[in-house]
Amino acid sequence: MAVIALIAAGAMGSNVGRKLVEAGHIVLTNLDGRSDATRKRAHEAGMLDASWSDIIQRANIVLSVIPPSEAVSFAERLLAEFGSTKRAEIGPLVFADCNAVNVVTIKKIAALFSQSPIIFIDACIIGGPPTGDYVPTFYGSADQEDQSGLESFEGAIGKSGIRVRILSGDGAGIGDASALKMSYAGISKGLTGLFTTMILAAHASSPATSDALLQELSASQPDLLARITRAIPLMIPKAYRFVGEMEEIAGFVGGAEADIYRGMSKIYERVERSLQEENGDVRILKDFAEKAKASK
Repeated sequence: MAVIALIAAGAMGSNVGRKLVEAGHIVLTNLDGRSDATRKRAHEAGMLDASWSDIIQRANIVLSVIPPSEAVSFAERLLAEFGSTKRAEIGPLVFADCNAVNVVTIKKIAALFSQSPIIFIDACIIGGPPTGDYVPTFYGSADQEDQSGLESFEGAIGKSGIRVRILSGDGAGIGDASALKMSYAGISKGLTGLFTTMILAAHASSPATSDALLQELSASQPDLLARITRAIPLMIPKAYRFVGEMEEIAGFVGGAEADIYRGMSKIYERVERSLQEENGDVRILKDFAEKAKASK
């Protein structure tokens, strides 16, 4: 059994926390300033509210599962709290950044810990929150001298039934898990962004164009249309999270090609704005997905 601190108790974090608790781990989280909804998720998952000093004193592993824009500031806070808190004699603290950040960002975070006894793990999560029999996959990579931290990471998370895969082999190290996440999300969420862009563009031309697009996809690209029926409804409430992730992917890709993902960031920002302003974009997307589902 390990003591694992998991920040934060969002949709992913709380469900991962629940799996860890069910496996017998003690799971801590810090709920300072968090919403009632977050507090409820944490409580229902069996996660325990803890102060920063308690986390530093007790935790064997800290997992950061937060929006990409908060990843650096969280790591800085962890390092500061570690420096000002006396830690129990329970072995080195392992810190795994599991966020969707690019290679430059993860190496910046890793550099913060270069003179610290904290073992740093570059990690990522591929897939959605655990639910029912479904689990996502955690990937981890680390510098050669930090392999013991990878073993702790793999053992603790793997005990919960969540899949864990360690990136190893020639040249493996910090940056590899994040590069994998950027590559995978660039394809999967990039496709959803492309679907969103063209559905809205077709409807802007005319509803007749949108209907014709749906009919042609049904006739010639049924697999793509089936993906649209799944991906678009799932994306809409999470669009705000994809904005920063697309910017991170743009930084990973680099060059003129990065503009593809800056554009994807804008389309997800547009969907999120539509949700807030209750304008027609979200309705158009939902209607298209519903019609697509009915056409199958």
